[in-house]
Amino acid sequence: MSRRPKPSGEDWSLDLVLDTLTALGSEENRAGMARFGIETSKAFGIPMAELRPLARRIGKQESLADELWASGYHEPRLLAILIMPPTALTDERALHWLAEIRSWDHCDQLTNVLARRKGSDGLIAPLAAEEEEFLRRAAFALIAWRAVHAKKSPDTEFLSYLPLIRTAASDPRNFVWKAVHWALRQIGKRSASLHGPALQLAEELSENQNKTVRRVGREAFRELNSDKVRQRLSISKD
Repeated sequence: MSRRPKPSGEDWSLDLVLDTLTALGSEENRAGMARFGIETSKAFGIPMAELRPLARRIGKQESLADELWASGYHEPRLLAILIMPPTALTDERALHWLAEIRSWDHCDQLTNVLARRKGSDGLIAPLAAEEEEFLRRAAFALIAWRAVHAKKSPDTEFLSYLPLIRTAASDPRNFVWKAVHWALRQIGKRSASLHGPALQLAEELSENQNKTVRRVGREAFRELNSDKVRQRLSISKD
């Protein structure tokens, strides 16, 4: 039986992508997304495991990425992040997209891409100063991702984020405090030299009178003080 050839490159239009996503979606996946705190009124119900191969088939396309983002639908926006050429993801465009984000997975996927780009550290302090929930989350998600992807950045960069973490640890909003302790954990796991300062801050926060601050500290301290992390970094408990 002959198969329909896979569209590639310029063969992909907005309508074709939306038709493809409609066929891939399911109510079961939509329900699962909702359980994880994702607004599904404009979602098809498609996991990232299916979106990533589709993004590879489509390839990098700046104009199509902009169209997908402008559609306002959940998975098309995830695809837009995946197919936007890295050189086209300027600070201006990234900040414009971040300002429109109302979902943690959009925030985390976009900052994951940004973290691989040289100079993205310049966005962290301004985003951390923002009051809007997902803009502030973006600052700490970006720290967490840079701790993983920015291999050539010096440890001093990540030490400079500890005061930001200390300040934001009192933000009780769900999507903020979780990103704050994620950032602290990733800093502490990046290297042996960063482990001590991160663990010290986690311990300090875990003894704070503020409930949210304590929770951030305890979550981070539990992982950073674990045998698994210490063994990976060749750090003893003595």
